[in-house]
Amino acid sequence: MTAALRFDPIRLPPVCEELRKEVRAFLAEEIAAGTFDPHKPQREDSDAPEFSRRVGERGWLGMTWPKQYGGHERTFLERYVVTEEMRVANAPTRRFFVADRQSGPVLLKYAPEHIKMDILPRICRGELCFAIGMSEPNSGSDLFAAKTKATKTDGGYLINGSKIWTTSAHIADYMIAIFRTSPSTKENRRHGLTQFLVNMKTPGIKVNPIAQITGQHEFNEVVFTDAFVPDDHVLGEIDGAWKQATSELAFERSGPERFLETYYVLTELVRALGPDPDMRGAEGIGRLVAQLHTMRRMSVSVAGMLQAGKEPVVEASIVKDIGTVWEQQLPHRVRELAAFVDSEASNHATLDELTAFATKVAPKLTIQGGTTEVLRGIIARGLGLR
Repeated sequence: MTAALRFDPIRLPPVCEELRKEVRAFLAEEIAAGTFDPHKPQREDSDAPEFSRRVGERGWLGMTWPKQYGGHERTFLERYVVTEEMRVANAPTRRFFVADRQSGPVLLKYAPEHIKMDILPRICRGELCFAIGMSEPNSGSDLFAAKTKATKTDGGYLINGSKIWTTSAHIADYMIAIFRTSPSTKENRRHGLTQFLVNMKTPGIKVNPIAQITGQHEFNEVVFTDAFVPDDHVLGEIDGAWKQATSELAFERSGPERFLETYYVLTELVRALGPDPDMRGAEGIGRLVAQLHTMRRMSVSVAGMLQAGKEPVVEASIVKDIGTVWEQQLPHRVRELAAFVDSEASNHATLDELTAFATKVAPKLTIQGGTTEVLRGIIARGLGLR
């Protein structure tokens, strides 16, 4: 084995449980005010700028970041609780989530000081939306096959090419993207990629929507035609972005959002079966909850590693792989368990509607955060199996 695989048992400390109560109370107020409906994950647009600002006002964005950049110097475990509660409630987190989860940490580590002082406080206030430019047409989740070029010019780089499956690019203020600055080599196909901070208002950037079967608009194709990015927007090492991207993906792949995306059908199933389910229903719910609890413990463990300053790339990939498979299979299992539910049950129509929506959502879960095949390649390499 090339890496020691560990999922240390970590318990959330009391401060996290107190924070959980605060977040639940806040979300209850927002629901009562009509900001969002927790029973309607199928809403057409989950972009909610004012909600994002209110989350920022509560100090729940940039929670782990230094105070000098608008952060709050709290723990990854506390941030985990906020993410978990937001996800379970189906809160409209689209505007701030990527910036808070991974773009901010990348900027903290690699951006020039003046950019950090400008952008990070605005992320913490819930004012900015970020997109991630990694996947490209004909390369999928194979990051190292990226062909979109960044060509050196006076004062910066000209970008030409395209990115695809780019979540929220149509509302994003910035994108953190990987572009090719040099050819790869026979010895190292990872060589030649550089990470950039891209202002999405830059001339030469066109965002084309990608329609989804659910009717939602999340994914996009982003086309660059001589889009100029200044030198001070280069992040980290020229031609060495693969190291940075690998670290970044540990943030993207390990959170509770990676197994809670279709969670709402499980809660509706529990309501439909009622307080006294039959043996088949009770056993089915028991298995699902046990699986969910196991994934959650693994995910919390990764949050603990991040808190300790580690880079649990393999562990995060395992959480994402298992979580994706589980949340894709969940609506089908719920449909089976609900087959004998009284059709006159008060929430049966809601359960049918949510199960149908989750079934249509499920295929895209494989794309976001890395495909199953790519993830299993990372895991195999990390364990010395390839």
